[in-house]
Amino acid sequence: MYRVKEAFYTLQGEGAQAGRAAVFCRFSKCNLWTGREKDRAGAVCDFCDTDFVGTDGQNGGRFESAAALAAHVRNLWPDKQGTPYVVCTGGEPLLQLDKPLIDALHTAGFEIGVETNGTLAAPDGIDWLCVSPKADAEVVITECDELKLVYPQPLAPPERFLGIRARHYFLSPMASPSAQGADPIKQSNTRKATDYCLAHPQWRLTLQMHKILGID
Repeated sequence: MYRVKEAFYTLQGEGAQAGRAAVFCRFSKCNLWTGREKDRAGAVCDFCDTDFVGTDGQNGGRFESAAALAAHVRNLWPDKQGTPYVVCTGGEPLLQLDKPLIDALHTAGFEIGVETNGTLAAPDGIDWLCVSPKADAEVVITECDELKLVYPQPLAPPERFLGIRARHYFLSPMASPSAQGADPIKQSNTRKATDYCLAHPQWRLTLQMHKILGID
């Protein structure tokens, strides 16, 4: 059984794949926060702005088999257009993403991207792995395509993660829940992330293009 909060076709909004068309498959549940506001203050990750509770979102639902979910995702991709790409996100997708689903998505023609907090081992077969560490949670993934760190996090300074081998290192300015709707380019955390990247050029700045453009 796979539980999906929502699935939709859009553009990847940040990181090395920014601007690429993708089907986002957002899995329910996370191991660092319940997703419920009453639990936010005590959560390991207390700044998340994503709704991943339940299966009632756009194109969400419960899927009894990997083949059923892969077919559902395939139906959201424009037929015969480009290379199909799916981003498995959450919540924490590695609570549910497994080898049968990876195989089913590959059979459906998809390249598979994953956005994970890095606290769980990743199954084989993922085509693009993005690790986004949160607070003081232990990261067990030591090699990935992309390390994307929300910045600043007092318990997660960038230097803590330089032992992770990645093709790309990104800082993504944190937008607090109280700052939703504010211009992301003008937020103070964007300035802080910019200054850090200038002082430490191994890191690159990434902005949430989808929020700037006002798309999903």
